[in-house]
Formats: sequence, structure tokens, C-alpha cells
Amino acid sequence: MNVWVCAVCGWVCDEAAGLPDHGTPPGTPWADVPEDWHCPECSVGKADFVLSVV
Repeated sequence: MNVWVCAVCGWVCDEAAGLPDHGTPPGTPWADVPEDWHCPECSVGKADFVLSVV
């Protein structure tokens, strides 16, 4: 499982934790998050997220 970070505001999306408040269950791969999904903090799209290297 990977961790994705919003390049604009730094909000973190952990695939293992999922986004249950946004309809994505734990364990959902980033590739399976809908393309029209937006950052809950700053509203940018999936394209503005980068894979965390930590």
C-alpha cells in the first residue's frame, strides 16, 4: 500500500486507511480512486497528488 500527498496543500491519502468519509474503503489502491475525486482540503484533482517517498 502506498501513501499519496497533495502537492498543493500536503493532505495525505494512505491507501491502507482509505478515505471512508469520502466513499473509498480501506485498502483501495490509488488507481481505483475515481478520476473525478478531489482533495478534501483544497479541491485539486488526483493529478495533483504525488507518491510519498517516506
